Amino acid sequence: MTLSDAQTKAMTSAGLNLIVQALTIYDSDLRLVVCNAPFQQMFNLPDALVTPGAPFEDTIRHLAKRGEYGHVTDIEEFATERVEQARAFKPHYMERTRANGRTISVEGSPLPQGGWVTVYTDITRTKQQESLLRARSDALSDQVLAHAEQLSATNRELAAMITTLEETKRQLTESEARTRLTTEMMPAHIAHVNADGIYTYSNRRLSSVIPGRPSNIIGLTSREALGASAYERIAPSLAKAYAGDPSVLEFTDDHSARRIRVAFTPDTRGGIYILSMDITEETQTRVALQQTRKRELAAQMISGLAHDFSNLLTIILGLQSRLGRLPDMPAAADELIEGTLAVARRGGALLSAIADVTGPRALRPSATDLSVFLRDFETLAAPTLPDGMTLTVVDEAPKTLALLDKGMVQDSLLNLILNARDACGKSGHITLSQRSVHDTWIEWVMQDSGPGFSAKALEKGIDPFFTTKGSEGSGLGLSMVYDLTKSAGGDLRLSNGAGGGAQVVLRLPYRPALHATTGMVLLVEDEDDLRAGVRDMLMGLGHSVIEATSADEATALLADLPDIAMVLSDIQLIGEATGLDLAKRVNRKLPFILMTSLPKDHEMFLKAQTLAPVLQKPFTAADLAALITPNEVAAE
Repeated sequence: MTLSDAQTKAMTSAGLNLIVQALTIYDSDLRLVVCNAPFQQMFNLPDALVTPGAPFEDTIRHLAKRGEYGHVTDIEEFATERVEQARAFKPHYMERTRANGRTISVEGSPLPQGGWVTVYTDITRTKQQESLLRARSDALSDQVLAHAEQLSATNRELAAMITTLEETKRQLTESEARTRLTTEMMPAHIAHVNADGIYTYSNRRLSSVIPGRPSNIIGLTSREALGASAYERIAPSLAKAYAGDPSVLEFTDDHSARRIRVAFTPDTRGGIYILSMDITEETQTRVALQQTRKRELAAQMISGLAHDFSNLLTIILGLQSRLGRLPDMPAAADELIEGTLAVARRGGALLSAIADVTGPRALRPSATDLSVFLRDFETLAAPTLPDGMTLTVVDEAPKTLALLDKGMVQDSLLNLILNARDACGKSGHITLSQRSVHDTWIEWVMQDSGPGFSAKALEKGIDPFFTTKGSEGSGLGLSMVYDLTKSAGGDLRLSNGAGGGAQVVLRLPYRPALHATTGMVLLVEDEDDLRAGVRDMLMGLGHSVIEATSADEATALLADLPDIAMVLSDIQLIGEATGLDLAKRVNRKLPFILMTSLPKDHEMFLKAQTLAPVLQKPFTAADLAALITPNEVAAE
């Protein structure tokens, strides 16, 4: 049966009233919390002063007026002094004789949460007995009398000590409860194992650090609590800690794939304290930082190499031009000289691309016929392969125009082909297929007949300077392809094919180009002069134009006008929504182009490249036409 609060208070009051001594408890504000009946009776106090909440100062003033403290000249000053003493309350024991002639002992002890408890004991009879004992002291030796008085004082001190010990025990219990609660709230597993490897303490957080493990592990061995696989990982470090050497270990849990850090600290009794933490996110952040540092180092080195090699190409171009102007040169030499010049110019273009590694590379998309692009690439790549190696190109993409940075894609695919050639050796087979995926991606899959990627290559293949070619490789090819692909919003995946050999999948977002030479274009620009200039360019290319000044206005026009064939929008617009927000709202199948005057390393510029082709202001009508009409059509 559960007692009500009223019943509990009544029982507590009855218990206190059974105590012979008078007892009071005041809080930190010097107001009465509780007292018993003997207190009121001992000092003959009115009910108002023994009611919870009664001020301590009023009680002192009342007793002083009644002469409890003898003759007091200034009662208010006396009451103020006693209040100040109470605020600086210290444990004490004293004895005093009251105005009525009776002697009392006063024993006070502070409370940890503020305030104090005081016990008043009428010791008149004890004092009378002590007086009688002194009167008969002629019959007792001075030694016995002193001993009796000492025992009496010792008894009183022991009683006070017992009270203090009980309060200390209560505080220790509360402290232990707070400590346990704190450890159970920590995002780590804190435990202790004894010399036999059995858990004697755990904050019950093991399951949150290593999913699938039990929470209540006290009494279990380390192997039982952790499982065989995890135990084998920590066993050497555990043995080292039992030998007296602290150690820290990191391992990956096979079941959950989480990265765990464990610290072992020996105690002085042969046991070990264990702290385990899930550092999966920390490890991922650390790896990403290491990757960034590697790329920064690669960028610095490539920048210097590109500068020096650019000077060499300039010399080659100059020498070839002089060679072409020499008299009596055979006709066959003209073709060779022109070929050398063309390759050198291509090398210069590649150096510009390499130099972009030191900073963000701006994509240069144009309307591209995918079938024509793949045929041209096959013509470019085939001569790079040895006689014993074949290249098969499979075109499964629909006959459509897409906005691609052809130079970037061509360089990336050529890099993959050359890697496959080096892996296959003098003979083998390479297959390159092109297809669309759900009208969302354009995908190129390169498969070779070589030995495939090693486990380490699959893990570190895209890291700068990682190479399996020894001194013959720079380790920058796949890293550059990966960076370029990610900057365009795409993805690069390395794997081994089901039948053996390496397989690389390169995906880029499918961004349709405007199929017709004319059509309605939605122009979104909030500056009147700029909007007028771009409108004239579009109309000069044969398009009709409808205009908007904000992303919200453009969204409404797209909903009302189904004949809009393309959207050209600035990134920064009036209103809360930007051109980036508008790009996310538009159907993927609708051609969409962004334009901006932001620098290439601006956060919004980099984000824009992953969403749509970007024209950097100022641009010409020819620049705009390249994104709308394929080069072959424009040439006609």
